[in-house]
Amino acid sequence: MRLIWFAVVLCSWMFVGGEHLLGQDLTITRGIVAEGDAQWDWTQARTGVVSGEDGFALTTMSRTSKVGAHGYHDLYFTTTRDHGRTWNSPRVLPTLKRTRQVNGYEVVAGDVWPNWHTATKRLLLTGKTFNFAGGTKENYLKEKVFYAVIDPATLQSSPLRTVAMPDRDHEGKPIIAPNAGCHQLVMLSNGDILLPIRYQKSQYPRRYTTIVARCRFDGETLTYVEHGSEHTLSTNRGLYEPSVTQFSDEFFLTMRADDGAYVAKGRDGIHFSEAIAWTFDDGKPLGSYNTQQHWVTVGGKLYLLYTRRGADNDHIMRHRAPLFIAEVDPQRLTVLRATEQVLVPEDHATLGNSGVCQINQDEAWVTVAEGLVSHGQRKGENNRVHLIRIQAD
Repeated sequence: MRLIWFAVVLCSWMFVGGEHLLGQDLTITRGIVAEGDAQWDWTQARTGVVSGEDGFALTTMSRTSKVGAHGYHDLYFTTTRDHGRTWNSPRVLPTLKRTRQVNGYEVVAGDVWPNWHTATKRLLLTGKTFNFAGGTKENYLKEKVFYAVIDPATLQSSPLRTVAMPDRDHEGKPIIAPNAGCHQLVMLSNGDILLPIRYQKSQYPRRYTTIVARCRFDGETLTYVEHGSEHTLSTNRGLYEPSVTQFSDEFFLTMRADDGAYVAKGRDGIHFSEAIAWTFDDGKPLGSYNTQQHWVTVGGKLYLLYTRRGADNDHIMRHRAPLFIAEVDPQRLTVLRATEQVLVPEDHATLGNSGVCQINQDEAWVTVAEGLVSHGQRKGENNRVHLIRIQAD
């Protein structure tokens, strides 16, 4: 009975109001998809739309321990059939539950992002595997590129699968621990997929290289075909958690670094220019660091989704709130400071692990779960999964 009551409460909360952003260019409407409970939080919540069925979308989220880092457990999902106005109670995906392997490791999919694949009419989930020795100690060197397939007619998921990657990169270095966690991909019109991936060239130090791989998907199997340029830094953990988008006749790649954020662009979707640090159009650093950025395209304009320093947010871990949106100059690869607006206000929780669902050319949804609620002034409260509808006027 409690879950039924909770679902009704969610229905009453969904999309309760709207406001204008960026002058009269965009309208935003905020709502709540789900809440955690006294024992568990929801994290890494992201949404994929089911094309051809008006109003049908699916949000995946990981059931996660309230304490510690990367305490990911089973993968859940919730659906809407009225364009996000109401959502049912989250349900577990039985084939993607955290399981113990014969080697003693517990393995689960995480950092998942669902996307609709038009050619096969399937929802493709991509992300990474988390691997815990004895069920407790994470081993990041065992990470792989995760994927699974959901049939929208039955909402049944395939088992956890991984992409076979080449043994070595273009430099002849080994491709170690490749994964596609938290990475925004591009579905090409011919059915191919541009999947951003990060990997290590050596076990130590833990330093990542970013690539975009062109993949093929036949409705069951996701296959690596090739990748282009390889991007890293010589410091800290390199470049990782990349997201790619197509805008006009170019492709844009944004990448996380420990001490900043970087951007590059290219013409074919796998080869990109040398990465440069993100700045505002006045030349000052964007201030985003050690977290993700993603892309939004609405109303014929390209926007960046990000968090940053300098927003009266020193009390927030890694300054991961509020969540900002601002227009990008695609030629100069800068963020237009005058267009910056708060997409989700800071409320004593982190907002660093967001996702974007492109509904059409004039509408996109952003899904983001609050993090570290139990660590600050909201200790004892349930965390919330926000869904924000962005529409071009």
